Amino acid sequence: RNKENFDILEGFLSELLNDDIIIVDLLESESNQEKETDKFNRVDVLAKDSTNTLILIEVQYDRELDYFHRIAYGGAKLITNYFQKSQKYGELKKVITVHIVYFDLGKGNDYLYKGTTQFVGMNNNDILKLNDAQKQLFKTEEISDIFPQNFLIRVEAFNNEIKNRLDEWIY
Repeated sequence: RNKENFDILEGFLSELLNDDIIIVDLLESESNQEKETDKFNRVDVLAKDSTNTLILIEVQYDRELDYFHRIAYGGAKLITNYFQKSQKYGELKKVITVHIVYFDLGKGNDYLYKGTTQFVGMNNNDILKLNDAQKQLFKTEEISDIFPQNFLIRVEAFNNEIKNRLDEWIY
């Protein structure tokens, strides 16, 4: 959370997301509440990439069994906070969340996971695709690029084996 270390975090995020990332703001948890009864997300850092995609970075040390729901809430809250009443839905900001957790979260063999949204046919098991007009409007090829992407880094699952540049950052 020290501004002097932003270049380190920007370098790590740039490697993770394959884009130039710039940190925009440090966020305090209580400042995310509009009303006293609102939930707040404990997001630490807000960043943007070269296409102005909003990137939330959260570091979590305490075990929370419902952490996956917290991921969904934090991303949804960010989308709504940056969407104006006069905007068209096609203008919604893209959101990426990066969660660095220091506790056992779920079962899996990897330390790094990426979650995306796909629409899979219930009868034919095909993946729904964008048509040409939608590709032009949204400036993307895949439906999953419209929806939030969530990266989950389970630090304790990292085995200290360096296979690529991202592993070097984690190490």
